[in-house]
Amino acid sequence: MSKYDLAILGGGPGSYVAAIRAGQLGLKTVVIDKDNLGGICLNWGCIPTKSLLKNAEIYDTLSNHSGDFGISFKELSIDFSKVIKRSRDISEKISKNVEMLVKKNKVDRIRGFGKLSSKNTIDILDNDGKKTSTIEADKIIIATGARPRNVPSIPVDRKDIITSSEAMNLPEMPSSLIVVGAGAIGIEFAYFYSVLGTKVTIIEMLDRILPVEDREVSDALAKSFKKRGVEIHTGAVVESAKPGKDGVAVTITKDGKKIEMKADKVLSAIGVTGNIEGIGLEELGIEIFKNHIKVDKKDYSTNVAGYLCNW
Repeated sequence: MSKYDLAILGGGPGSYVAAIRAGQLGLKTVVIDKDNLGGICLNWGCIPTKSLLKNAEIYDTLSNHSGDFGISFKELSIDFSKVIKRSRDISEKISKNVEMLVKKNKVDRIRGFGKLSSKNTIDILDNDGKKTSTIEADKIIIATGARPRNVPSIPVDRKDIITSSEAMNLPEMPSSLIVVGAGAIGIEFAYFYSVLGTKVTIIEMLDRILPVEDREVSDALAKSFKKRGVEIHTGAVVESAKPGKDGVAVTITKDGKKIEMKADKVLSAIGVTGNIEGIGLEELGIEIFKNHIKVDKKDYSTNVAGYLCNW
């Protein structure tokens, strides 16, 4: 059994930054993740999304303001598959750089699913859930991150009703898209696809888009979206979303009335929930609160000594 000063469960920003610093301080450290390092942020979130938004910005500028820059052309077109490939290539490059930094700082890297098995030990499981090895560590950081939240009324199948991960890797551009949830994730994809020519409809349960931002920001963005042809329904609740042969049928309730609409794809962007299942928290008695690990505000320690949480 390999023994470490510090083991980190998860490979996202809450993990690899801590691992690199621990390595610099001389701690024998290991990072465990079944996927590429970088987590959602580098692989399926912040970084690849910004690449898509940059493409959209350039296309929007050339489509509507090229004359302002003294630029003219006969025909402007976009290759959707190349847009997606650029985003994936950037993500892959940065993830590889993180792997290199971890190795450079003498941090061990285990590719597998880590499960807390007993005091100070972690079992490493393969894709079939079979244990391949066990490691021991004096301290363990739990940094397993989060995933898109699902609700029964929007049954995600990752084909017709999709999450942000599928939205940034579709094989072809949909002609119409319903975005459920007008937070940062939903709004980014609403902008990206509307610029490229997709008919976009936004559905938000609260009274405005980007509800956690200043109202002035929400109002300005809503005005910009409507000018672009994006349909916005605020104060609306999705009652059902049902895939069919000719798209996804969505029923919403707004102002006490039911409204039916249809689109090629539905993007569920209603928030995230913590990855806490199947990693041994219950067996160790680590306290959970609202699908997240409860920690001390001072040092992010859990109620079980030796286990810290870094989201």
